[in-house]
Amino acid sequence: MSTYFDRLGLPRRFAVDASALERQYLARSRAVHPDYHATGSAADLAASLELSAALNEAYNTLRDPFTRADYLLGLEGGPAAGEHKQVPQAFLAEMLEARERVEEVRAGGGTENDPAVAALGAEFAARYTALLDEIAGRFAALGTHAPDDPRRADLRLQIRSLLNAAKYVRGLIRDLHAD
Repeated sequence: MSTYFDRLGLPRRFAVDASALERQYLARSRAVHPDYHATGSAADLAASLELSAALNEAYNTLRDPFTRADYLLGLEGGPAAGEHKQVPQAFLAEMLEARERVEEVRAGGGTENDPAVAALGAEFAARYTALLDEIAGRFAALGTHAPDDPRRADLRLQIRSLLNAAKYVRGLIRDLHAD
């Protein structure tokens, strides 16, 4: 089975060089783009469309750290979001308070130019980045253990919990900026 990492000629890991990802995508995209195969046979054009779509799917998944982590966790045998919905208990209390703060700002008519919205947005963005950093650390630790090491299962659960938390923070950011 070809992974998204294979499609883009990248190593299978969470830490991805964004410029290398972009270069690989552009180079491979030019090679399979349907415009370059328009004068070929119908089969060549169909294959080009299919390869181009597959390449776009891989690129769109891997360029976003959250979707990359979710995809990589699946490749590593980790649980899907629907299979493991837990987040740390302290995180839930923190997020309930954050949700109330979002509602207060929105009820007060806060707009994008409102300093309260900007401050809350910056706080949530920092929290999201911190969660992604924790996820990166867990993936790095995962790579240090042999495939049959039982500690890998615990790390995969930790990654899923962190992804669940990151998804929640992304929702707060979205809701803060909703019209």
